[in-house]
Amino acid sequence: MDKKNTTIGVLLLVAAFVFMIYGPKTPPPPAPVETKPVATDPAAPGAPAATGGATAAPAASTAFAAVNRDATSATVTTLSNDFIEARFTDSGGALLAVAFKKYTAELKKPAPYVFNQDHADPILAFVDFAGLDRRTRYERVSHTANEIVYRAVFEGRLEVTRRYIVSPNTGDATDPYLIRHETIFRNLTDQAVTPMRVGFSLGTAAPNDRADPGLYLKTGFSNGSDQTFIPRSDLEASSGFLGMGAHPLRPEIQSGGPLTWVAVKNQFFTSILTGDEPAANLITRRVKLVPELHDDDLHAYGITGSAHFDTKPLAAKGEFKLGGSLYVGPKEYARLSNGKVFKADQHKIMDFGFFRFFSEILLTLMTWIHNAMPASSWAWGWAIVFTTLTLKIIFIYPTLSASKSAKRMAKIQPELQAIREKYKDNPQKQQQATMELFKTRKINPIGGCLPILLTMPFFMGFFTMLPSAAELRFQPFLWAPDLSTTDTIAQIPLGFMTLPLNIMPLLMGATMIIQMHLTPTPSVDNAQVKMMKFMPYIFAFICYNFSCALSLYSFVNGLFSIGQQLVINRMKDPIDTPPAVAVSPGGKVVKNVTPKKKK
Repeated sequence: MDKKNTTIGVLLLVAAFVFMIYGPKTPPPPAPVETKPVATDPAAPGAPAATGGATAAPAASTAFAAVNRDATSATVTTLSNDFIEARFTDSGGALLAVAFKKYTAELKKPAPYVFNQDHADPILAFVDFAGLDRRTRYERVSHTANEIVYRAVFEGRLEVTRRYIVSPNTGDATDPYLIRHETIFRNLTDQAVTPMRVGFSLGTAAPNDRADPGLYLKTGFSNGSDQTFIPRSDLEASSGFLGMGAHPLRPEIQSGGPLTWVAVKNQFFTSILTGDEPAANLITRRVKLVPELHDDDLHAYGITGSAHFDTKPLAAKGEFKLGGSLYVGPKEYARLSNGKVFKADQHKIMDFGFFRFFSEILLTLMTWIHNAMPASSWAWGWAIVFTTLTLKIIFIYPTLSASKSAKRMAKIQPELQAIREKYKDNPQKQQQATMELFKTRKINPIGGCLPILLTMPFFMGFFTMLPSAAELRFQPFLWAPDLSTTDTIAQIPLGFMTLPLNIMPLLMGATMIIQMHLTPTPSVDNAQVKMMKFMPYIFAFICYNFSCALSLYSFVNGLFSIGQQLVINRMKDPIDTPPAVAVSPGGKVVKNVTPKKKK
């Protein structure tokens, strides 16, 4: 049975290996092309003010939203603090884009990253509300260093006032990436206005660069207890896995409320709208950001969402206010988990999944270590190193116990083989004799699994946390310019393709191979031994294109384990030279006692 299971395991590994090489792959990024506008915003000099109907939108595919170019005649007003530059437009009376002063758009270039730079709509612009949407020219009523107010009148009967306040740099109950928003509807007539459902754009999240296939592009929401995230792939046509989960192309996905907060995000940045009242629903759509690319090219698309709210009936001359807090900034867990500022569960925008508890612990520990270290360009790399070492020290006792157990297990393999041969036709007696042998040699049969069971959740926590931690973006360490991506130092030509040379995964694989040779093998089955020796190569191959941060964690973990195993191998075990044992006819393991010599 062991050989059969081993054979099946090897075949599955080989199948996975072949699939990863020859299976379907994400298409390579296309060559850069010049982006051309697909439509001109009708809001232009001489266009009617917001007192009548809106100009019809240009024709577009119903499978996705088209990127819209903002009118050159629009007046843009900038409010800022030390962290953001918020650009407001009178075309829609909304937030055109937000530049992050602490985060650059490209590595080693000073220009800041701009969220919603290419978009279907400005952030918080009305969606599907002709006469008040992004095509409507609003009057800028007032503005100061941190506040701006817009006004428009819809069909001569409804006045809409939009007010935005940018937060200061510091404050106990605020955050510099927060923008307070209020929209006031005022009935100008003597007739009551029935309730309406109005939608606000959350902005458009775009891939990080032309090589980004958009795996992290999602919308999300919280209902107060659970969080749901909708990846862009849910909108794309899919054949599923062996037909399961197949679905056609979807123009949009509607998610019902009430929703505490709604969001749109990419790998490192997000916009989160937390309304004073819950949102009624969320609508998710794709946005084709590069019109020149083919509709099947995943690199052409971003994702957008719109949050919809229900207004109350407006009495004659009455008014109603929709307000909320808008966070537009990096996905920093330490910032978003500040309960004094973010009263809901906005920190769960991190989307750490099943191992969220461990990811949050690790990111908190890593941030604390980073903040305690002297300022350095390699500080985040060292924070990963010391976080890894902290974990290894915490788990050193169970690891030592397990290593001793594995060492003892390797030494009793001949006796275990003898028991198997003796009772190969009697599994019950074989089990009894085996357990007696373990008891005699003081071996815990599951002791070798304990460190894996303890450390695996933390590894998975690192695995889900490190790729989306904005803190690691463009942070260098050693030869790696960016911990959030691979540490490629060269491209090796191999005929029809090139192979990236990533150093850290190779070092990680080397430590695993050395550790495998140092660790006693508790098995005499040749097939199992070969499979175990092959595993480091498989693991290094799987992790070859993972982020440098994850490879760094595994490498430091491996180095510590090698040193630990060298110490264990030199330690003397009091049970290293036990008395010889024999198996009684009843299946019981007994000691061979040398008879005393007669005097």
